[in-house]
Amino acid sequence: MRAMLPAEVLFDGEAPPAILPACDHYAGSEKLMLKSLALQQQLGPVFDITLDCEDGAQVGREAEHAELVASLIGSEHDRFGRVGVRIHDFHHPHWRDDVRMILRAAKRAPAFITLPKIRAVGDAAEMTAFIEATRVEMGIAKPIPVQLLVETHGALARVFDLAALRGVESLSFGLMDFVSAHDGAIPDTAMRSPGQFDHPLVRRAKLEIAAACHAFGRVPSHNVSTEVRDMEVVANDARRARNEFGYTRMWSIHPAQIPAIVAAFAPRDEEITLAAEILLAAQHAQWGPTRHGDTLHDRASYRYYWSVLRRARATGRAVPAEAAPLFESGIDTPGADTPDELTGESA
Repeated sequence: MRAMLPAEVLFDGEAPPAILPACDHYAGSEKLMLKSLALQQQLGPVFDITLDCEDGAQVGREAEHAELVASLIGSEHDRFGRVGVRIHDFHHPHWRDDVRMILRAAKRAPAFITLPKIRAVGDAAEMTAFIEATRVEMGIAKPIPVQLLVETHGALARVFDLAALRGVESLSFGLMDFVSAHDGAIPDTAMRSPGQFDHPLVRRAKLEIAAACHAFGRVPSHNVSTEVRDMEVVANDARRARNEFGYTRMWSIHPAQIPAIVAAFAPRDEEITLAAEILLAAQHAQWGPTRHGDTLHDRASYRYYWSVLRRARATGRAVPAEAAPLFESGIDTPGADTPDELTGESA
């Protein structure tokens, strides 16, 4: 009898929760977009790139900027198909044009479309429906995932409803706008570490977003770290976001932040080895209960250790050769090893 794979037996016939690259790097100008794309070719698909049509576009030149973004998606610079785009918000007159122009002109669909400054569930639903209708109209075969930026009171109040929307794959926390929306009631120290992890209102927002994402199988994406010199601060922010708040992805606004974020979200070597041992024993036992050392395991813990191996692949970490057959071809795209240090220009 053929050995059953984890994805076939651990999720009751449903698809495993999505695992996206651990870092989402934003770039707004043409120079920084090209630099980011070159870096992705060097490191592999261990991080996504979001080409920014919102803050990146000059007022009055939105169309030119959208055309630039479209010219890069699917070009020779976009080797892995892990390039998305942030369009203008619902109340901006150009957001529909962003969608039309990019989907019409790009050589392939963006990996995702990020919707900023969501204020209401209806706004997000209308934008998502428009994206879906436009891609059907233009003959794009597959739906384009949508990522929502939660940075307003209205979005946070309905965050579970936002996570439940069809087509949404990730919710991101917009820390700066969220703090500013409190009109000085939250001090500016909450925009950076350690205050961003300590202020009760900010902590509540982060926890609500992460909980909503995990309830509906979405990916919670943590806000950016404003530190661009000391990468240990960035790494510590990423570790706290993952270990204390349940985030599995984080923004970057500076190329030097990317390796620090990816490494912080990657499982440790000993975790990978343990996960492989437990899952191989489980497969041998036809996914019935097993014992590893003095600890008993069943399908609940198998699902956890399967996520460890999937995260290892997504962050470019090596998985033991004997565990490689656990993966179906194409389910998780292996990345490349990341260097310990990288310097670059701020986005």
